[in-house]
Amino acid sequence: MVTGSRIPRASLEGPSSVTILTGDEITKQGYKNVFDALTSQVQNSGFTQGEDYGNTFTPSANTISLRGLGPNHTLILLNGRRLADFPIAYDGAVNFTNLANIPASIVDRIEILNGGASAIYGSDAIAGVVNVILKKQAEGFDINVKVGGTSRGGAGNQRVQLTGGGNVDKLHTLFSVELSERDPLWSMDRDFMTSRSGVPTTIASRRTQASGTSGSYVDLGDTCNQFGDLFGGSVVKYQAKNGSYCASPKARPTYWTTQTKNSSQNVFGSANYELDAETTLFADFLLGKNKTVNNTRGPSWTSASLNGGSFLNQNTGAYEEWTRFMAPEEIGGVQRYKRSWEDVATAISLGAKGRIPGTAWQYEANYNASIYKSEGHTPRMLSNIDSFFLGPKLGTDAKGVAIYAPDAARLSRRLTAAEFDGITGYSDSRDKAWTNTLSLATNGDLFQLPAGTVKIATIAEASKQGFSNEPDARIDQGYFNIATGSGTTAGTRSRYALGAELNVPLHEKLTGTVAGRYDRYSFAGRKEGKFTYNGGLELRPAPELLFRANYATSFRAPDMNYIYQARGKGYYASTTDYYRCDAAGQAIDGCEYANKSPGADYVQNGSRELQSEKGKSFGVGAVWSPSANFDVSVDYWNIKIDDLVTNLDADKLLRDESDCRLGKAEIGSPTCIDTVGRIERYAANALNKAGEIKTITVNPINAAKQSSSGIDVSLKYVLRTADYGRFAFKANYARVLSKKSQQFAGDAETDETKSMTNRDWPDKLNLSVNWGAGDWSNTLLVSRYGKVPDSAGKGYLTPTALANISTVYRINDRATVSLIVNNVFDKIKRDTSNGWPYYPIGNYSPQGRQGWVEFNYHFGS
Repeated sequence: MVTGSRIPRASLEGPSSVTILTGDEITKQGYKNVFDALTSQVQNSGFTQGEDYGNTFTPSANTISLRGLGPNHTLILLNGRRLADFPIAYDGAVNFTNLANIPASIVDRIEILNGGASAIYGSDAIAGVVNVILKKQAEGFDINVKVGGTSRGGAGNQRVQLTGGGNVDKLHTLFSVELSERDPLWSMDRDFMTSRSGVPTTIASRRTQASGTSGSYVDLGDTCNQFGDLFGGSVVKYQAKNGSYCASPKARPTYWTTQTKNSSQNVFGSANYELDAETTLFADFLLGKNKTVNNTRGPSWTSASLNGGSFLNQNTGAYEEWTRFMAPEEIGGVQRYKRSWEDVATAISLGAKGRIPGTAWQYEANYNASIYKSEGHTPRMLSNIDSFFLGPKLGTDAKGVAIYAPDAARLSRRLTAAEFDGITGYSDSRDKAWTNTLSLATNGDLFQLPAGTVKIATIAEASKQGFSNEPDARIDQGYFNIATGSGTTAGTRSRYALGAELNVPLHEKLTGTVAGRYDRYSFAGRKEGKFTYNGGLELRPAPELLFRANYATSFRAPDMNYIYQARGKGYYASTTDYYRCDAAGQAIDGCEYANKSPGADYVQNGSRELQSEKGKSFGVGAVWSPSANFDVSVDYWNIKIDDLVTNLDADKLLRDESDCRLGKAEIGSPTCIDTVGRIERYAANALNKAGEIKTITVNPINAAKQSSSGIDVSLKYVLRTADYGRFAFKANYARVLSKKSQQFAGDAETDETKSMTNRDWPDKLNLSVNWGAGDWSNTLLVSRYGKVPDSAGKGYLTPTALANISTVYRINDRATVSLIVNNVFDKIKRDTSNGWPYYPIGNYSPQGRQGWVEFNYHFGS
């Protein structure tokens, strides 16, 4: 049974292209895990925020974006069954499946179906389907040990896997245990990231303010010399145009992890029992535990931060703003300010399959349940921090500004670790997502036609899923020095589905397929039904030649996070105020309002009125396979989405706002009217934050449309020689020909392939060759990535090729040893266009060359 059809077939190729990656290839091509293998595939052209992206919503999870259409438009299956979503929304917006908890040791193969498949699988299958298929049985036991690191230092990792199984009479079992540890990669481990050029990070400053001005810094005397040994001895007095303050170019790099620390334990087990000749009972379970730790930015404080930043200094009669950034040497080490997540993912499947008595039809009845829990622990300053630095609050003035009479020496005094403990705590969040599904699938012969037998498959499903996000209640109670957050967000929805699929031999050389499915959802007091269908043709004018075509409709039910999200507040890791930069005539790469960290506050609301997205996809292609040793395929694909559900992108809003306010875009256009209304600013003559962004509203909408098209090319060739062994060549190439979007009806269509903010890959190429001779197996994989815009959006980064090699030596019939080297030539892609961290986050890694030694030993027969 091949992904994309519920009808068993003899051939792998069908009306839609399916890419297959075997478990053996995952190991030999140097992939570290299932996610690493999937993100490297050429169909995965989309930019995603992963564990190396810093202060995101989901640094403990990894996902992919087929065709650049986003993580929520790819359906991820395990053995053909759905998994619970990661409980925290990607980028605070969309639900997705985390790929971190599947042990690679038990993966038989991964199948990637290109294009829509809602008529087979229901919601989410718009850009494609990824089906991770696990091994069914094993004989004996295998122990695998893998140890490695990077040649530049940091990011060391170790893994132990124990896999085994056996057959006892009618019982077939398989189990796997995987334990792994991964060290973080600190920015300080890479020389080009150890410090920031340009304006250094403020360590201590005191600034007087007047209405509508940026204010003047008060000289701190000998403070900078007293702090000089902090952050590795990098603190200096920085002279700005409006005064001086203490600063360090190494402050933020000191705390930043570009790869998270991770500890994971994964357990899988399965059993099949042949009850009789017609019935098999089966059960499998997957349990994954992960603890992830990262560090970003480090602890800092700005006076009266909940009241605009400034306070009235009773001692001087002036409005002032004090800032302090705490060093590892003060707080008890850099690990004292770490952020961590403890995740537990569980999936279980129970069922029976076999032949329906008295017929030739096959069936599978299945109950599938999956739950994902995540507990987050985030360091936060306590609400007493203002009084710690400023003394007791003495009231407010007529303008509502807080009044203090602080000791000026307090700003210049080091903290002790005990003092830091007194003003810092951890907020605890609890998030959960779950799904339960009952399904009954059948397949068999329907009737006979002159060209052959018409085959049919049916599916009936009933499921319920839900989620809850429970932030720390103390946030709303004023325990921490942050603005009021949101309460618990939770919701459920149920689904019922019926579907059927036909395989029709129209002629001895022409076969047609057609499928239809109806899904009905109930959520938020609403009911919504969607019917989807697809059809395909396979023309085989000769046994070695296949022409194929397919057309499919698909849909995606609105993300539950979009539907149930309560009014929430937060802030972006960083924002660029394009309007103030453009109005001041400052280039973005040198603008004082660019990449401000932390960024602007946002307000986010859910919407219970969102409609389902509607997708259409079609493709045509050809496969030529003149022998068992050679085949080549070429496929064109085209995917369109209407009523796209999306959270408005804050960076795009700010860019559009600047264009609208400064006359570069029509102020009366639908986009400008909507955009300007979403960005609230402080008054231009305000005492605090004059003209700055106050809030950005980013609720979800049904946008107009999005589309993408491209071409895939695949080639395989096997050369067998008598004297030199076996050579297997494989090439996969994908190119995005067009990608367009339209936010509102009436707006001009945006060509994202020409957008300098689109970080998706325009094309990817994978070339591999495996040479097997005697006891040796050697693999070379070269991956070429096309050009992408630099982080400043001013130019393009040139295409880059990275090479992985592996060598496996069979010591005897039971033992093998392997050497794996990724990024053999130690390439690190640099991007200095927009400042620190000087590499293109999300597109490339700063790790450089990585290497592993792996040993495998088999016990048993």
